[in-house]
Amino acid sequence: MATAFLTSSFILGSSSDSGHALPFLCSNKKLRSRHRARYRNPTGCHAFCQSKTEENQIRRYSPFLEGASVDGTASLVPDDWQAVPDIWRSSSEKYGDLVALTDPYHDPPSSLTYKQLEKEILDFSEGLRIVGVQPEEKIALFADNSCRWLVADQGIMATGAINVVRGSRSSVEELLQIYHHSDSVAIAVDSPELFNRISEEFCSKAVMKFVVLLWGEKSSLVSDGKIPIFNYKEILDLGRKSCKRKYSMYEAINSDDIATVVYTSGTSGNPKGVMLTHRNLLHQIKNLGDIVPAVGGDKFLSMLPPWHCYERASEYFAFARGIEQFYTTVRKLKADLRQYQPDFVISVPLVYETLYSGIHKQISSSSTVLELITLTFIRISLAYMEFKRIYEGTYLTRKQKQSSHLVSIADWLWARVVAAVLWPLHVMGQNLIYSKIQSAIGISKAGISGGGNLPSHVDKFFEAIGIKLLNGYGLTETSPVVAARHPSCNVLGSVGHPIRHTEFKVVDSETGEVLLPGLSGIVKVRGPQVMKGYYKNPRATEQVLDEDGWLNTGDIGWIAPHHSIGRSRRCGGVVVLEGRAKDTIVLSTGENVEPVELEEAASRSSLIQQIVVIGQDQRRLGAIIVPNKEEALLAAKNLSLVDIDASDLSKETMKSLLSQDLRKWTSSCSFQIGRILIVDEPFTIDNGLMTLTMKIRRDRVVARYKEQIDNLFK
Repeated sequence: MATAFLTSSFILGSSSDSGHALPFLCSNKKLRSRHRARYRNPTGCHAFCQSKTEENQIRRYSPFLEGASVDGTASLVPDDWQAVPDIWRSSSEKYGDLVALTDPYHDPPSSLTYKQLEKEILDFSEGLRIVGVQPEEKIALFADNSCRWLVADQGIMATGAINVVRGSRSSVEELLQIYHHSDSVAIAVDSPELFNRISEEFCSKAVMKFVVLLWGEKSSLVSDGKIPIFNYKEILDLGRKSCKRKYSMYEAINSDDIATVVYTSGTSGNPKGVMLTHRNLLHQIKNLGDIVPAVGGDKFLSMLPPWHCYERASEYFAFARGIEQFYTTVRKLKADLRQYQPDFVISVPLVYETLYSGIHKQISSSSTVLELITLTFIRISLAYMEFKRIYEGTYLTRKQKQSSHLVSIADWLWARVVAAVLWPLHVMGQNLIYSKIQSAIGISKAGISGGGNLPSHVDKFFEAIGIKLLNGYGLTETSPVVAARHPSCNVLGSVGHPIRHTEFKVVDSETGEVLLPGLSGIVKVRGPQVMKGYYKNPRATEQVLDEDGWLNTGDIGWIAPHHSIGRSRRCGGVVVLEGRAKDTIVLSTGENVEPVELEEAASRSSLIQQIVVIGQDQRRLGAIIVPNKEEALLAAKNLSLVDIDASDLSKETMKSLLSQDLRKWTSSCSFQIGRILIVDEPFTIDNGLMTLTMKIRRDRVVARYKEQIDNLFK
């Protein structure tokens, strides 16, 4: 069968604050030798060290960031970056006085220019060296999105150490497991609240050389005083006061060195530690510009957890382009969108779904006439965009055979004529309605969606009202982006073309045979961004990564066929995803069902807050539904199912309403949902039914309601 590939430790003795850290400030730990340039005893000022010998003292450094001060290297250009922290010198030279970041919601609020940010990273990294951080050691960074997270992350990397990242909302058990499994030796924490929450378990079960507190005061900590604790400013002060000592050897960080260990979000089973190298992350920094055409001075709004690879790689890329980043939170998002009017927002589908729901809720709360007019214009614009995609050649299809020239010309002419008729009404909708929505949302150039499935109705809606959404695809194991829709070829329904230097293939799940374009199978990917492997887990690594470098993504999808003419002529090579292979439901009839299609369709219902399709080994499908009680009550009143003064619905009425609405929205799907289980408790991060990246943990939902599910199918 034809093959379908796609390529595209020491101290200066001057700070009383650090005196209690002296016992471990210098280590005799031997580091394994490497075949790379080493520089012996360059000129510099002397410092004191408690170690009796200095033969094994190696200073690992980021070659472009610190090369000039260490070995005189000053001529590197961006193509010569060897380590992620190298980007800061380039950005400082290009965009020095531009504001790099604004962090308004922490105490104190922060704003740093590119020159100031580079200096802070250098000072922080030097301060870490002084308190004893050694090259290749693992430092746990348990914190949320902020400017200090960024400085800590890059400061750790610049020392040649490896950071192990996680957010503050993780359970104590998970954080302790990650700390132990990663062999971390110290910890940087977000706040006194987080430290106090984890301190009892960590102090009794973990060995920590020191703790760095990024925000807040040490006086708020519950500590026995046995572990040295430094706040953020103390680390910076140590770095500023440092007079770089003479090391016996100076060694540049290599691109193939591990930069970070990122533990997967764990939708099933225990999280695995993904080892990402500097080369992996640099690939993203150098190539994401094809998707996000950001220029110096553009504004980004940041709200995702930075330890998540999607946000992290995007931030590195953006700072290499001279953008100004504003930090926000989910609670502040809507207000900050209006205030800052960002050029780009990089987020997960849930954010765009929330914006979509908010817009429709506002439309439905307006007068009947205004609601009718608005919805009519939206329907016209949706139709206009549909015909526009046809004549522009971006209408997605999986058919291998293309239409004849005559049929293609007729199709093109018909689409042009209908679009021309609809265009004046579309423009009228833009002037009267959509411009107000755009102003309220505030995204001036594009929203970038990744980290999950973007529902098609959300995708089409934003296209219709003139807000560009660029959907992408990636995994933690791929640093993460492997494919994305380009601004000039935004094929709805797909995750776009592979980004540069990246190959895709789709294989049969049983035979491993490479499938023709248009046929569904397991998606595999290969490229410079693919991980080094799972930390201390060679067996798991071998299961997903073969000898030729192909990573089994575990996703089901297909590659669009190449057509030279017709409505799909520009779609060739785009990647389309259908769901996770492990999420596939196999009915007792032997039929395979991808639940994502049904869940996406059902999520359009205003009565359904959350849904998980179930039915493994059953004759028919079912669903666990968290209802939107307010909307359901309003719908029941409108249908005169309950009194106008009613404040609640019976289970029977709720089930009847949901069943009817479910049939309405899923009628066009290949399979239908039969029985439903209504639950009151939403799936959240706090109750363990969602990952920290806001994905529903299917296995945990099914496990929690196992008894009710069994009764449902009796």
